Amino acid sequence: MDWIPVEDALSRLGVQRQTLYAYVSRGLLRARADGEDPRRSLYAVADIARLKGRRRGARRRSEVAAGAIAWGEPVLESAISTVRDGQLIIRGRSVDDLAKRATLEDVASLLWQAEPPAAIASSARPEGDTAKARAFAMLARRAGSDAPSLGRSPAALAADAWPILSDFADALTGKPARGPVHERLARVWRLDARGAHLIRRAMVLMSDHELNPSTFAVRIAASTGAPLAACALAGLSTLAGPLHGEAAARALAQMDMLLAAKDPAAEARAMVARGESIAGWSHPLYPDGDPRAADLLAALKPKAAIARVLHVLRTETGDQPNCDAALAALTRDLKLPDEAPFTLFALGRLTGWLAHAMEQRANGRIIRPRARYTGT
Repeated sequence: MDWIPVEDALSRLGVQRQTLYAYVSRGLLRARADGEDPRRSLYAVADIARLKGRRRGARRRSEVAAGAIAWGEPVLESAISTVRDGQLIIRGRSVDDLAKRATLEDVASLLWQAEPPAAIASSARPEGDTAKARAFAMLARRAGSDAPSLGRSPAALAADAWPILSDFADALTGKPARGPVHERLARVWRLDARGAHLIRRAMVLMSDHELNPSTFAVRIAASTGAPLAACALAGLSTLAGPLHGEAAARALAQMDMLLAAKDPAAEARAMVARGESIAGWSHPLYPDGDPRAADLLAALKPKAAIARVLHVLRTETGDQPNCDAALAALTRDLKLPDEAPFTLFALGRLTGWLAHAMEQRANGRIIRPRARYTGT
């Protein structure tokens, strides 16, 4: 990456120093210390070019707002996570770094900026035939009885968050238990130490991902002052969509089909030729590949048949796997139940949902966008 001194940056942008510094503070322009003179700053040429293009093609506010809905301009400020230079950053730390050793509880502490209590009260016995049904029932029960988030301190909200995480794990596993979440799952799924390590890693990698659809739904609910469990229920409802949390289930079905095919390469080639949607491949925020998938697959070292399916899909699509394909590979490699991708994704992402709900309450503003009327 090329860097230039402040004088050149000001000249290229045609702005005053105050504006330049505002760009940096808002995260629109990266700056770093000059290696030859630490008292001076250098500025990223690529960011300057992007800012020039934005200013040169300044659009009406309605056009900017419309473009922000789908992978567009940032619509709110957050100190929780971001995607920067192809990497996912959570509270200033690379998610790859966190995935090496952190438990889901460690990440929850980081996201919520709160230490876990010495003990968490046991929840009622989970009810429901499937993991998803039990999770919905648990959150709905708490959403109808927990205190609203409006007007409550960060410490009080964090005190609510810990039992929600524990109850959510009980609901998804179907068995009330104590201890780190990955160890609970490992006992239910009868995994060895390697398997427990891998599902721990997967949940940490899924813990937060900026303003994805479910997280945005959570923030909208939190902006109204709803209880934390109700905010999480809004996120879970959004996660249930086939284009979000259920994408891993589609990737799993696709993997099963290719694993059963006599010639996986020929079948993958035919899928692409037919214009079929290939679940679990590419991601708009990661043109060079989803780092979460790369991390999980590198740790997994999939069995030969699964590795072959991943290879032929890379070859035929020209893309890289995203986290949905990685969760599908993990599920088949460890012989987990078909619900495992949803369970791991939802458990990991709950920690991010609750962090965003708490941050939105600290912001204090209701999220209420306008619609552009197109009727008669």
